[in-house]
Amino acid sequence: MPLSSSQKKDIIKEFQTVKGDTGSPEVQVALLTYRVEKLTEHLKAHAHDNHSRRGLLSMIAKRRRLINFLEKVDKARASEIAKKVGLKK
Repeated sequence: MPLSSSQKKDIIKEFQTVKGDTGSPEVQVALLTYRVEKLTEHLKAHAHDNHSRRGLLSMIAKRRRLINFLEKVDKARASEIAKKVGLKK
């Protein structure tokens, strides 16, 4: 289920670093986290949906790569975004 434009705008507004920011790692991690949460709910109801499970795993891997990139650039930003979206690290 794709994000509606209003949901996407709300997430971007909450996590943007400067006004008009739509592509920073923080925004990308937040959008991926929202999609992962929704897809996880879907997979709880449809346990045998292996195609969606593969997409979920790729989204989780992409989110992990973005956070690793942020850790190399600025550890404080990485830990802040991880705490904000509810990740353990």
